[in-house]
Amino acid sequence: MRLATLRVNGGFHVARVDDDHYVDLGPGDVGSLLADPGWRAHAATAGGERVQAGRADLAPVIPRPGKIVCVGLNYRTHITEMGRDLPEFPTLFAKFPEVLIGPHDELDLPPESDAVDWEAELVVVVGSRVRRADRASAEAAIAGYTVMNDVSMRDWQFRTREWLQGKTWEATTPLGPYLATPDELAPDAAITCTVDGEVVQSSTVADLLFDPADLVGYVSTMITLNPGDVIATGTTGGVGHARKPPRYLQKGQTLRTAVEGIGEMSNEVRRG
Repeated sequence: MRLATLRVNGGFHVARVDDDHYVDLGPGDVGSLLADPGWRAHAATAGGERVQAGRADLAPVIPRPGKIVCVGLNYRTHITEMGRDLPEFPTLFAKFPEVLIGPHDELDLPPESDAVDWEAELVVVVGSRVRRADRASAEAAIAGYTVMNDVSMRDWQFRTREWLQGKTWEATTPLGPYLATPDELAPDAAITCTVDGEVVQSSTVADLLFDPADLVGYVSTMITLNPGDVIATGTTGGVGHARKPPRYLQKGQTLRTAVEGIGEMSNEVRRG
């Protein structure tokens, strides 16, 4: 099952993805839906108005997560290209909800940065409250997965050893298009990023060093995870900053980000 958040009359509606249609399940968003313990049955069986996919305006699949926890250096290929050793523990940082844009919204390059990079990521969506999770309870707490591009301002990111200032620029992080339940995601699902049709990142989620259950367990040791919280699992090799010479996003380009079994985002790049 796949779910989406639609923009409708200035608000949000939850929708189930049904081939080339969305079934409008009513007001709310995917995050608020997950707060209902019976969300799976309701989402799978509820009826509603059918909306043609081409006429729908997709919001970030979870517009206001309580937490956006991000993992750096978690694909072996990316760790290698950045010249790092495999970490013993996950490298964590955070984003704030104001960073999020929809899966087909325009992406504004901030005028303060000349080094805006792409990072395709698989995202874990938490579906139930969990603290100090063992592996079984971590797996059970995962509602599903979505896609993010962790667009990064490299010139700001590396001003200090801490990355926050390069990672949490307002309205720069596409999230979506859907939440896909765990049965939709293969263990070796492809993850790709293209810029103007050129494949710049291509791998599978099997290359993750710390897998989704590892991350839910690790983060929940520190803080309670709640329905609608998200964990971005890191990016694979092929980022622009690691290229020689480095390459960054430019006005007029089209950024596409996809994970097999979930869906694809497409964002036009413009100068803010």
